[in-house]
Amino acid sequence: MTNKHTTSYNIKKAILYFLLTLLAIVCLLPFLMMIVNATRTSDQIVKGFTLIPGTALVENWKVVFKYFNLFKGMWNSLKVAVPATVLGAYFPALAAYGLACYDFKGNKTIFWVILVFMMIPGTLSLIGFYQLCAALHITNSYIPLTVPAIASTGTVFFLRQYIKSSLSPSLVEAARMDGASELYIFHRIAIPIVFPAIATFSIMGFIGNWNNYMLPMIILSKPEKYTLPVQLVSLRSSTDITKNYGAIYLCIAISMVPIILVFVTFSKYIISSVSAGAVKE
Repeated sequence: MTNKHTTSYNIKKAILYFLLTLLAIVCLLPFLMMIVNATRTSDQIVKGFTLIPGTALVENWKVVFKYFNLFKGMWNSLKVAVPATVLGAYFPALAAYGLACYDFKGNKTIFWVILVFMMIPGTLSLIGFYQLCAALHITNSYIPLTVPAIASTGTVFFLRQYIKSSLSPSLVEAARMDGASELYIFHRIAIPIVFPAIATFSIMGFIGNWNNYMLPMIILSKPEKYTLPVQLVSLRSSTDITKNYGAIYLCIAISMVPIILVFVTFSKYIISSVSAGAVKE
């Protein structure tokens, strides 16, 4: 019976690995298509897809930089994505720590208000948000694209739940008895414990801010301040580059490099966060 169970287990394991490998190939196929098409001409792309790279990479590169300041757009996107990610990780974590570790009057009310705001789509407030920015004279700047990340209700909600499940109240009380200040406890005890969750939301926040198109398109009016997604869409106004699909694929491929680097660098924290959520004391 033992041998039968072992054989059955090995077969199930092999099938699972095969299915996971197949799923990984399916997920990576669009990226492969994008990279291959970045090296081909428009005529070759229209004729059909092939896994064999083309020879038009240099030509596509020249076309891109003839009509498009790619690195300027990437720099502008970094100036938005990095501050917004930092602000959207630190202050929601501070708020979540306060809601999770302090028992004060109105705690549950604030929590339910956060839940209500999570259900409101952000697009509903675009007009009012633009009018507010215009009244404050901060349109055509990166302030409206970065500072509002402080009030990330979704991050506050999930970090509060994570802190409640992973940070022991006795540990906080012990630090207080030793004379540690509240900010010291937050920075030296709470953050290291919940850092996997903070890093996970930081990755998602960076990707979201990097790919954000609608809000920068509404707030920014000067082309030299356009973020990368806005610049990519503005390519369609150029007739020459619109006809060159290879150049457009090349722009998209280059624009994804920072996202891939951030994800690969910090992906271990996603695994740590998921693993920690699956462990119970």
